[in-house]
Amino acid sequence: MRYDNILETIGNTPIIRINHIGKGIKATVYGKVESFNPGHSAKDRIALYMVEDAEKQGILTPGGTVIETTSGNTGFSLAMISAIKGYRCILCVPDKISDEKLNMLRAIKAEVVVCPSNVKPDDPNSYYSQAKRIHQETPNSFYANQYFNASNIEAHYRTTGPEIWKQTEGKITHYVAPVGTGGTLCGTARYLKEQNPNIRIIGVDAYGSVLKKFHETGEFDEKEVYPYKLEAVGKNIIPDNVDFNIIDKFVKVDDKSSAFRARQLAKREGLFVGYSSGASMQGVFSIKDELKSDDFVVALFPDHGSRYLGKIFNNEWLEEAGLLYGQNNYKYMLRFRKFLRSI
Repeated sequence: MRYDNILETIGNTPIIRINHIGKGIKATVYGKVESFNPGHSAKDRIALYMVEDAEKQGILTPGGTVIETTSGNTGFSLAMISAIKGYRCILCVPDKISDEKLNMLRAIKAEVVVCPSNVKPDDPNSYYSQAKRIHQETPNSFYANQYFNASNIEAHYRTTGPEIWKQTEGKITHYVAPVGTGGTLCGTARYLKEQNPNIRIIGVDAYGSVLKKFHETGEFDEKEVYPYKLEAVGKNIIPDNVDFNIIDKFVKVDDKSSAFRARQLAKREGLFVGYSSGASMQGVFSIKDELKSDDFVVALFPDHGSRYLGKIFNNEWLEEAGLLYGQNNYKYMLRFRKFLRSI
């Protein structure tokens, strides 16, 4: 096929069946593999919608600057779009971002500001505060603000939801996706629920994030917040784009299980996907006891594994992060190394 530019290739990503690692799961399970987007993640969809909506509203004009807070994927998508459209792009990122993501952002001409991740959102050094400050100080700038920008949800409502409904021929019974900004899960879920309100929407949250408890109690509990390694899953704020009413259930996943699910997907399914994709797959395992043989599950795999070569696909990083071994025991370490080779 022939395209005028790379932006025309965004969307229409495949769903691919999970054949091997899900043998203990009764249901049929597919992954919606968003690394087939040109920017290798689901964030291409929202970045294009946010920028083009800002252009239509006259917020973003020629020669302008695009500013965003990002764990990497949205930033890459915005930088790619900015390069094509001729905008300057400034990105505020957390210090836990992988080196691969950081290098990719700089390679595509983004200006990157690295901010501490273990601070409160209103701290002047947080990436939220830094982005707001830069926006205020930069004339003719557009702060995409994916956490509160309605175009985030709209992008997935208009593209990801219809794609999944068509690809499953309306048979989908469960949709499982990581929750960060909320747009990927909730925009897709809104469309799917309109087609069949009985579809179960499962949000995947991280240990160290407030979302699951807020969904269950309506309480923002700061005691839920503590450092974790997972990227693009969970939050220490409540984004407007998380529609808690449309989510049937949250499950929490940890750093270690998410990392090894991603490795399993690569070694046993040939799907080289990222850290949050492993979290999504672990989310499916978290609900396996409620799944029946005639259920049809679609799990969202948000990005590509190449962005985590120095992290979850690197045993040295896993060991330094405390994720490789569960205890200081030589026999345990030998067993665990054998397990790593097997997945």
